[in-house]
Amino acid sequence: MTELNGKRLLLGVTGGVAAYKAAELARRLVKDGAEVHAVLTPAGARFVTPVTFQALTGQLAWCDQWDARMPDNMAHIDLSRGADAIVIAPASADFLAKLAHGLADDLLSTLCLARDCPLLVAPAMNRQMWENPATQRNIDQLRQDGVIVLGPASGAQACGETGMGRMLEPEAIHDAVIGFFQPKTWAGRRVLLTAGPTFEALDPVRGLTNLSSGKMGFALARAARDAGAEVTLVSGPVALPTPNGVTRIDVTSALEMHAAVMQRVAACDIFIGVAAVADYRPAEPAGEKLKKDGQPRQIALAANPDILADVAARPHPPFCVGFAAESRDLAQYAENKRRNKRLALVVGNLVQDGLGGDSNAVILFDAQGQRPLGPASKIDIARGIVAHVGVMLTNKEGK
Repeated sequence: MTELNGKRLLLGVTGGVAAYKAAELARRLVKDGAEVHAVLTPAGARFVTPVTFQALTGQLAWCDQWDARMPDNMAHIDLSRGADAIVIAPASADFLAKLAHGLADDLLSTLCLARDCPLLVAPAMNRQMWENPATQRNIDQLRQDGVIVLGPASGAQACGETGMGRMLEPEAIHDAVIGFFQPKTWAGRRVLLTAGPTFEALDPVRGLTNLSSGKMGFALARAARDAGAEVTLVSGPVALPTPNGVTRIDVTSALEMHAAVMQRVAACDIFIGVAAVADYRPAEPAGEKLKKDGQPRQIALAANPDILADVAARPHPPFCVGFAAESRDLAQYAENKRRNKRLALVVGNLVQDGLGGDSNAVILFDAQGQRPLGPASKIDIARGIVAHVGVMLTNKEGK
């Protein structure tokens, strides 16, 4: 990917053990096309040296606001001019306090105060420091000031404790930076979507499922979040990380997914049914493991509810997007699904083009006809779908 081509980023590194992760973040940002200039606080430079960042970014790294390499000795002014954003990772409790109160006693804090570009911070600290009322007041103030706060996460910490305060992983911060630059065409909208397979139990250890990986649904959750929406993701059993800022509800069976969706659908503006929901379930799952006896076995199946149809049939339904994964006759089946369920949009694909993989090729079916997307990565496909739905919503609302 080169989604950050042409972007000039300042990467601030403050004092904390998570500073070692900033090196990986720098590598990812550069690989994605960004021009990255690292600025370290004196404490940050005690954990990872400027030489590391110069090697990874191909740019000079900065620590001293009196650095003679800047001809006018105004690094705090010159570095931020022309920058598309400043990203501080890790952002220590001390540095967050400086930002909240407008203190400027080193190069990084001074250039943040003198900036004319957006500021993103990824907090990293011990759980008690994060939970301290002073830190929470500072975070609230920063958000009010328009600073984008990324995380933190909960997990094991270097001090040996576990809790909130752990810096987001470099991949998550990298994704959030990309998302920051995406058009906010869904700002203010609430999105509910389903993803992954369902698992219908035959007995305590076996069940009926399918090959869906959930990758397309999770990519759409990320793309919707990047477009400014509030996103709730109802996921079947998959091994995928939740996109930062997305609320995730884990379910197993189609009945559980149906219940989770129907409990939340009234509060959403857009519903996207990406999950590969089982059409049938065993009518009477066995309470104990079924034993092999070498004889043919008949299993009675009961129909599962049609989640997408039930949502679309509501008196005041949200904007509904369905998915149709077919092995043949895609146009016929996808268009029939759109008409029969009265959906605004159906995203159709052949299973051989993307089921379980990292890329996909789809066709968008709406009242205006067909529009192909891809082949491309699933996040690119997801962004194409979000853009198309944004246009449809604008036209529908007459904006």
